Amino acid sequence: MKKLFAPLLAAAVLAVAGCSGGDKAADDRRLTVAATPVPHAEILKQIKPMLAAEGVDLDIKVFTDYVQPNMQVAQKQIDVNFFQTEPYLDAFNRERKTDLVKVIGVHIEPFGAYSRKYKSIDQLPDGADVVIPNDPSNNSRALLLLARHGLITLKNPNDRLATLKDIATNPKNLKFRELEAAMLPRVLDEVDLALINTNYALAAGLNPVKDALLIEDKDSPYVNFLVSRPDNKDDPRVQKLARALTSPEVKAFIEKNYKGAVLPAF
Repeated sequence: MKKLFAPLLAAAVLAVAGCSGGDKAADDRRLTVAATPVPHAEILKQIKPMLAAEGVDLDIKVFTDYVQPNMQVAQKQIDVNFFQTEPYLDAFNRERKTDLVKVIGVHIEPFGAYSRKYKSIDQLPDGADVVIPNDPSNNSRALLLLARHGLITLKNPNDRLATLKDIATNPKNLKFRELEAAMLPRVLDEVDLALINTNYALAAGLNPVKDALLIEDKDSPYVNFLVSRPDNKDDPRVQKLARALTSPEVKAFIEKNYKGAVLPAF
């Protein structure tokens, strides 16, 4: 009995070792990336075959908020993320005591102001109900856009972290409310004006080029970055992803599919 058991045990050990080796090889190829649905996840899906040919299995995790993609990268549950601008990343690192880092800039999503009630910003009435994002960087981004078009003035017109407290004048007596960025398209029918990030505007069926009453121009400093931790920024898989995201193929995909609503930053 013992003579029969020994070969069986040895075979089982070899089988387990073989499986472990296979899993390790798969883990060495796998790269997890958190992204918001539009346009980030769409862009990533386009380059997945390109990366597979380079030995990288891109595993795309789709999120609809701006907090969890950063938290899960910081906690090493996900390798990298692709959804945010530098001002948002800086504010997040400062508030959450994280140390996430930029890898490479990919595209710009011109930020816009939308209304279902009015066709022109000139029609916006006195005391209009205006909703803006509640996170620090997009909050100030909304205020800067309004200030640039004369609806308000700010104490420092170049402050990328301006808040409602920094409004110097408000000629139309706009009534501001702050909501989570993902919620803004959902309340568009209920307010006079909503300042919405382009990824959420696109997901809601809005066309920033045609539908926005106000929109940032091509010189917007709010580039969307691939972001990692300091310990994996130079990982070959991350660098391959960075190169793919700034390839001619991605530039052509952005220009063809988003027609000015998203602009390549490279």
